[in-house]
Amino acid sequence: MASLVWGMLFGSIGFGYFIYGKKQSQLLPLFCGIGLMLFPYFVDGTAWMLLIGGLLMAAPFLRR
Repeated sequence: MASLVWGMLFGSIGFGYFIYGKKQSQLLPLFCGIGLMLFPYFVDGTAWMLLIGGLLMAAPFLRR
């Protein structure tokens, strides 16, 4: 159940990153958004999902 909820949350945030990256023509938020939407399908385990999702969400802010 937790994987489903976290997957939906990261997918929603990823969609926001994707739209922002597309409108601003910035590749890092665009690719992080795609990654956030797709990685829950391939990651098994809540701890790994939180780690990877957190890193993908922080990547655009850490690059600045």
